[in-house]
Amino acid sequence: MAGGRLDNVEITGIACAVPASVKTLMDEQKIFGEKEAERIARSIGVKQRHVSTGCICASDLCFAAAEQLLNELGWERESIDVLIFVSVTPDYVAPATACTLQHRLKLDKRCAAFDITHACSGFVYGLWTVAHLLSSGNMNRALLLVGDTVSRLASPRDRSVATLVGDAGSATALEWNESAEPLFFEMGSDGAGAKHLMVKAGAFRHPSTEKTRKRIERDGGNIRSDEDLYMNGAEIFAFTLREVPRLNDRILERARWALEDVDAFVMHQANLFLIQHLANKMNIPKDKMIEDLANYGNTSAASIPMALTGKLAKQLRNGSQRLILLGFGSGLSWGGVAMSCGPLVIPKISSIGTDGLG
Repeated sequence: MAGGRLDNVEITGIACAVPASVKTLMDEQKIFGEKEAERIARSIGVKQRHVSTGCICASDLCFAAAEQLLNELGWERESIDVLIFVSVTPDYVAPATACTLQHRLKLDKRCAAFDITHACSGFVYGLWTVAHLLSSGNMNRALLLVGDTVSRLASPRDRSVATLVGDAGSATALEWNESAEPLFFEMGSDGAGAKHLMVKAGAFRHPSTEKTRKRIERDGGNIRSDEDLYMNGAEIFAFTLREVPRLNDRILERARWALEDVDAFVMHQANLFLIQHLANKMNIPKDKMIEDLANYGNTSAASIPMALTGKLAKQLRNGSQRLILLGFGSGLSWGGVAMSCGPLVIPKISSIGTDGLG
């Protein structure tokens, strides 16, 4: 399995942004009925979600987060050596969205920029990639921009995803520091299960056609097209319970930490039922398992930084925390990191409307 220890890498700040538009339980009741909407909300733990409207893209949310973070850090734009954008909802087929963000953020032309296509495990994959680049000492500063607008991939009449997913973008600032605490990573994937969480059509394997765009009734009465996001909940649940506890054990072993050494466990905010089930299975105390679904939903690749800035901001602003971050989902893929970080610059989560786009 990929992973290992990486030294000389320090996280200095994290910022997040969400769309201003909000969908609440009342909106779900209009589609699925009052009883069904309330049943779903109790299970997944989502009371409202921020969703993109108009032309708001994941890049806009990440841009807003990055602007706020850079201003509060006081970093010179020319001091940033690499920018990585992680998302499954990029602006274009080509070019890489990272390149357009380099220009929008007015970074130096010598800044390397590239995309990584990952969703639920995307933040950890991005962190792992940036850490490798910085730990060598050949680069000094990096921006990791992670976000998705998955609500735009979901059929509004598919209860398995429509009531769950929200949109968000994040920016994480990292720099080389020889006195930084080590990062311990563990990564993995199992593409045999890719079909259980995917958008089947609309790209090059299955190009968009009138047939793939047509929404029809599927199992469970859900209505979606082949160009909408599909999730086999039972398979994803089984995959998560199989792989995530193993992942957590391997991370603790790599870091040589005991369960009680960890201040907080921050995992991909898939849904409340799954998170609580994992906490019980992994013997994690309730006060150490972070839950951040109620007001934002499952924000895909951005869910871990959203949880860090939403639930741990005070602790991370004021001191150091020992954290286990666990990402898992589409691919199927997973990644975890054990790290000590803080104090950090963490601005308040910002919201943007179409009038706030640059």
